[in-house]
Amino acid sequence: MEKFVQLTGVAAPLRLMNVDTDMIIPADYLKTIKRTGLGAGLFASMRFKDGQEVADFVLNKPAYRQSKILIAGDNFGCGSSREHAPWALADFGIRCIIAPSFADIFFNNCFKNGILPIRMPTEVVDRLMAAADNGANATFTVDLEAQSITLPDGEKIGFDVEPFRRQCLLNGWDDIGLTLREAGSIDAFETKAKDGQPWLWAS
Repeated sequence: MEKFVQLTGVAAPLRLMNVDTDMIIPADYLKTIKRTGLGAGLFASMRFKDGQEVADFVLNKPAYRQSKILIAGDNFGCGSSREHAPWALADFGIRCIIAPSFADIFFNNCFKNGILPIRMPTEVVDRLMAAADNGANATFTVDLEAQSITLPDGEKIGFDVEPFRRQCLLNGWDDIGLTLREAGSIDAFETKAKDGQPWLWAS
C-alpha cells in the first residue's frame, strides 16, 4: 500500500449528503477484483449521461479533474460494503476525503486502501468547501504527521486520527503488510509445529 505522509493538491467540493457506495462506483463495475481501472467508473451515474460527460459535475470541471482531495457532506460512503468504492477513489487519484461523518465500513476500508478519511465538524467542512470553490487556485495540504490541513490562505486546521491507523498509513501497512511484519514469528511457529507434530506436515 502506498504511504500517506503529506498530500498537496486541489480539493473538489461535493455538496451532497448520504453519498452511497453505489453512487461512488455503480454495481456494473463490480465484476472485477482488480484495484486498477475503476477510476473511470467513479461517480459514473453523475459524471456521465448517455455516454457523455455531465459538464456541471464537479469532477468534470477542468479545475477539479486532477483533484486529490474530496470535501463532501454527511454520511459519506453509506450503503453496501463494497471495497470497490475506495479502490475507485484511489484509482482516480483521490487520497483524502473530508466530511462531517462516514459510514463505518467505508471509513475502515479507506484506511486499508491508502486513503485518509477525516471527520470534521459541519461548520469547518462548509469553510473548506467555500475555499475549494476557488478551483485550481484552491490548493490544500494535508499533513498526516502533523495532523493538520493547510488551507489555500495559509490557515492551518488540526484533525484527529486514531494512532494505530495513522501509523499504518504513514508506513504504508495494509492488513497483509501488518502480517508480513511478523514473518519471523510466523516462521518460528511453523518450525516448532513441524518439529512437534511432523505428521501434520507430511505431504
